[in-house]
Amino acid sequence: MRFKFDKKKSELLRKNAKRKIGFEEAQEIWNHYHIIDQRFDTSEQYRAIGWVNGRLYSIIFETRHDEAGEYIHLVTLWKATKQERQAYEERI
Repeated sequence: MRFKFDKKKSELLRKNAKRKIGFEEAQEIWNHYHIIDQRFDTSEQYRAIGWVNGRLYSIIFETRHDEAGEYIHLVTLWKATKQERQAYEERI
């Protein structure tokens, strides 16, 4: 699985006290059980909820294509909210 993202945005997310991780670390979600749903406000984007470094996070991503094939473009991330935690727990 290939991932792409804005490296400057990743560094800003890592420095943000509410997020504390960048896209590099967030890719770990795909290595463990996670849930994916489609965003209700943007049909091109999806949300993955899963564990990174012992914390539950939500990541917004898009599936894109280039000359090498399909990849996941990471858009943003945050620590999972209470509602997202509940949605995750209901599906495991």
